[in-house]
Amino acid sequence: MTHQEEHFSGSEIVRDIVIGMSDGLTVPFALAAGLMGANTGNGVIVTAGLAEIVAGSIAMGLGGYLAGKTEIDHYDSELKREYYEVDEFPEKEKQEVREVFEGYGLSEHSQQLIVEELAKDKDKWVNFMMRFELGLEKPDINRARQSALTIGFSYIIGGIVPLSTYFSIFTDNAKDGFFYSCIVTAICLFIFGYFKTKIIGQPPLQGAFKILLIGAMAASADYFIAYAIN
Repeated sequence: MTHQEEHFSGSEIVRDIVIGMSDGLTVPFALAAGLMGANTGNGVIVTAGLAEIVAGSIAMGLGGYLAGKTEIDHYDSELKREYYEVDEFPEKEKQEVREVFEGYGLSEHSQQLIVEELAKDKDKWVNFMMRFELGLEKPDINRARQSALTIGFSYIIGGIVPLSTYFSIFTDNAKDGFFYSCIVTAICLFIFGYFKTKIIGQPPLQGAFKILLIGAMAASADYFIAYAIN
């Protein structure tokens, strides 16, 4: 009988979808709820909602791009520094390698053998230091662009859901639109939270109710603040 290890490998993509989708579902929904609390009509809600979705998707996508670019720049900077330290302070770097393996309980003799073998290949030596001394993995060079697109599109998809019930094809009444939006968004938040937590190996029902609660709190705060001010 063979054993096959199953590990989830799409954490970065799922993280970006979660960031975009969760904000897309909650922010436009909360905005529409706030406008509803201020007694505005469907036209204003739809116009403001679409404008927010466009602006929000761009802002969120840009944030994802900058985060990915910063990760790449940081890795490149540390990589250059490690190459410099290996060239200028080889004995110090060897001692740091020994300390890594000492933490795993290897004997001094084993540490010395591994260090000397590792030091024969500068690239592997530096990569080892990057991973085990600094805890840095080489980022995907296309990661920043992919992150921006994933977050941006996820935000748009999430934002259209709560706003769609205010379109004239569904209702011309803002109160009805708000009522249907609450139902549709609550269902989507619950489903989204369920599958999001299930994919990453966490209790799905707990995650579903957590996401639903966050969305409900955001919308309620916007609605009652706008209602009070109005």
